[in-house]
Amino acid sequence: MSTYRNRKMSHNYNDIPFGVVTIQRLARSCCPQLRCNKLTIFKVSTFLLTYMAYTCYHMTRKPISVVKSVLHVNCSSNIVHNSSSHDCGYAPFDGSNAQALFAILDSAFLFSYAGAMFISGFVGERVSLRYFLALGMIVSGVCSYLFGVAKTWNIHSMAYFVYVQACAGVAQTTGWPGVVTLIGRWFGKAKRGLVFGIWNSHTSIGNILGTLIAAHYVEIDWALSFMVPGIIIALCGFVMFLFVVDSPEMVGCNPQGPAAALERDTANESDIEDNERLRNRPSERTPILDRSNPQLNSIQRPISLKDALHIPGVVEFSLCLFFSKLVSYTFLYWLPLYILSSSTLGPALSADLSVLFDVGGIFGAIVAGLISDLTGMSATTCTVMLFLAAPVLLLYQQFGNVSVFMSIFLLVTTGFLVNGPYALITTSVSAELGQHSSLEGNAKALATVTAIIDGTGSIGAAVGPLMAGMIASRGWQDVFYMLIISDILAMLFLVRLVKKEYHKFRRSTRTRIE
Repeated sequence: MSTYRNRKMSHNYNDIPFGVVTIQRLARSCCPQLRCNKLTIFKVSTFLLTYMAYTCYHMTRKPISVVKSVLHVNCSSNIVHNSSSHDCGYAPFDGSNAQALFAILDSAFLFSYAGAMFISGFVGERVSLRYFLALGMIVSGVCSYLFGVAKTWNIHSMAYFVYVQACAGVAQTTGWPGVVTLIGRWFGKAKRGLVFGIWNSHTSIGNILGTLIAAHYVEIDWALSFMVPGIIIALCGFVMFLFVVDSPEMVGCNPQGPAAALERDTANESDIEDNERLRNRPSERTPILDRSNPQLNSIQRPISLKDALHIPGVVEFSLCLFFSKLVSYTFLYWLPLYILSSSTLGPALSADLSVLFDVGGIFGAIVAGLISDLTGMSATTCTVMLFLAAPVLLLYQQFGNVSVFMSIFLLVTTGFLVNGPYALITTSVSAELGQHSSLEGNAKALATVTAIIDGTGSIGAAVGPLMAGMIASRGWQDVFYMLIISDILAMLFLVRLVKKEYHKFRRSTRTRIE
């Protein structure tokens, strides 16, 4: 018992966020008779905080796709733009090689993101997620602000833009391993697909907000398209620092494992005075590193990348996500420009219309998660949606500009089918594999597995926009052919897992009949 209490003092209380302690104190002073389910409150707060955090991460990624339409303008068009005194946009993007330069910008962000993601997952298992996320969000905000302020400072160096984008890519890798690990720690496996499906709508909501904010300023002052989202994510990062609780154990909310019963009998975390007393005791735990009980660490130590790759399904889902994310991020970075070039709409309206892809993605993530929960067949769910996505992509390319109604319908449907598998793999599937039975209860693998899967997918996300930038000069039809081929390849990588799920389903059905 003394060993457990020592671990609890060094891990649970020394890093309770100041905002949480303040709210506890106020609640105790104002409503001393109030009784509530503490676990539920912390689950809801974690859900909302992580939702807010990743919404902000994606909000700062989206402006570049909107601002491309004014950084380079067709000199022969009648589009009014106020981005600079240059006739064709803002230097160095005002030349005929603008699309190639945009591809370089996208690649600077995405390749740095993909490369740093593997390291970020490794670090995420070993640090306080509160500091990890707060720092990442603030740095991401600074990078977004610096991109926009280039116009104010009259900076025209391509190297400057590439450097800022690369730094932003590294900073943003703190987001996904951090938020998925927090959700995985606080929520059990029951209906995880549905919970993650609803929660994962933050990706699309972030894209929508980023698009709408950027579109609002794009023809007035494109610098604000980056600066406003940058300020918002930095402020939200500070909120994360004040309120995020790393794990249920830190606040005595029924931790998993044999110590749970002991904690219920010995702990009384509602006592604020005890919280303060324990917070102020000397501890070996630094603000970042968790140096809790060595005996516990010997049992649940973070796993290596090599060990994580041996978890069944990690390689297949990683490769599937490579191509799924390639398709999704090509739309993310190039859809507003494609709509602008294939229609008579202006930059702002093209950006507004592009949000329908993300609207479809919200419903796709929820439906994919729900089906996965009901059937227990994640790979099959992804495969069916990917199979349907290929012909829909072709239909959108052929008939997307026939009418406004057709464009809206096909954009929503495309987003539904493209983002459904992407969302399911990066959330529910990653969490499931990070807590696979082969790990024998080791919860320290979650961020590492998440980083491997999302990191591999992020390489695809970097390749897609880069190839689109090179291919688009020959015609957008070739870009869609690339996306369709990628969609088919993503589906093929799951064939073995689909067969495995089918045989498992047949065995379970036969057992029920007998």
